[in-house]
Amino acid sequence: MGHRAAKDIYDELSTKLDGSMVRMPDHPALRQLLLELYSADEAELVARMPWGLARIDRVAQVTKRDTAHLTRQLGELAHKGLVLDLTNERTGERFYMPSPFVVGIYEFTLMRAGPTAEHAHRAKLFHEYIEAGAFYRANFGDGQQVFIARALPHPNTVEESTLVLHPDRVESIIEQQQQFSVGICACRHEQEHVGHRRCSTPLGTCTAMGSSAEYLVRHGLARASSRTEMLEIVARSRETGLVLCADNVTQGVSFICHCCRCCCQLLRGMNDFGYPNVITTSPFAPAVETATCNSCGACVKACPVGALTSSKESVPKLDAQRCIGCGVCATRCRQRALRLRAGTRRRILPENSFERVILQCLERGTLQNLVFDNPRSRTQKAMRGLLGGLLRLPQLKRRLVSEAYRSTFLRGLALVSGYDGP
Repeated sequence: MGHRAAKDIYDELSTKLDGSMVRMPDHPALRQLLLELYSADEAELVARMPWGLARIDRVAQVTKRDTAHLTRQLGELAHKGLVLDLTNERTGERFYMPSPFVVGIYEFTLMRAGPTAEHAHRAKLFHEYIEAGAFYRANFGDGQQVFIARALPHPNTVEESTLVLHPDRVESIIEQQQQFSVGICACRHEQEHVGHRRCSTPLGTCTAMGSSAEYLVRHGLARASSRTEMLEIVARSRETGLVLCADNVTQGVSFICHCCRCCCQLLRGMNDFGYPNVITTSPFAPAVETATCNSCGACVKACPVGALTSSKESVPKLDAQRCIGCGVCATRCRQRALRLRAGTRRRILPENSFERVILQCLERGTLQNLVFDNPRSRTQKAMRGLLGGLLRLPQLKRRLVSEAYRSTFLRGLALVSGYDGP
């Protein structure tokens, strides 16, 4: 009986996590991870929490737990990276929500340093889960356009006559922030443990800013850094041909990743699993000066997503649908025959994290969980079913994602749901 009850708790947790902004389809490796990461009581608590950001009194109301004891439990879960506890910078209030798979459970588990047997075991479970492919299918298999990261062009790779706005200038993004952190890259840590890492990039290249940096440092997941060190890491990434990937928002960018093709799960989602929208493109694409290019092939070899092809007799040719506009190719062109210019691919670039989460959920069929966020309420369960059915209508979904309807839709949703977190 007790075994059956415990199994039900983890079933409930698995279903709950799959209903977030990032889908987490069930799999034996994932189930084993949940059993190891969450105690039965922790699993029950997270399964019963609201899906979105909520104040402590709201979490207590929904889970029916004592506020003082609940605060301690949530603090312990946040320290493990299984719950996000984020502070509203304007009011100082703290909000809680279950950690999604990314950015969340995956990173915060593998950012823990140390070559221990526990880390190696969990890295193998994460690897087995991701390699199975269901995670990528659930999040990108229907052509979804909005995810967590977008490519940034490397400094000095864009043609001088092309305007680079602040959201796409890595120096401007860093200049706007006051708090910084550097931690272990979860992707490299995983690939090192499973023996697939081919690069010599340091493990400590996961950089965060603002409230995200504060969260990571407070929970021992990263160390405090400085603006100077951030710029130095960006410069090193340029020299070593890494892709700069930032939080997929225009305001309040919270992280910059430094990605290699052998380890990065985002790049692997494109290269190994064939989903071109895992990383949102920058607004630029490479252009080649035919008269200057000597067809050396350096740019082709450097491209992290295989978007360039060439032969000894011709200049590189661009596959515009694969290119992410990162500028790595331009950093390798000694002839300066290749520069980035304004591209033609359409991208959906959310204004802030609230908008990104809403659009992610809309594309993945989980938005109803943020609006009716009490997983134990029968009334809200019925309302989730009704709203979910409406949001699955293709024409409605296309309209809500489009720029013409997006602002009105988001303002209305914030008013109805009260989902106005930090």
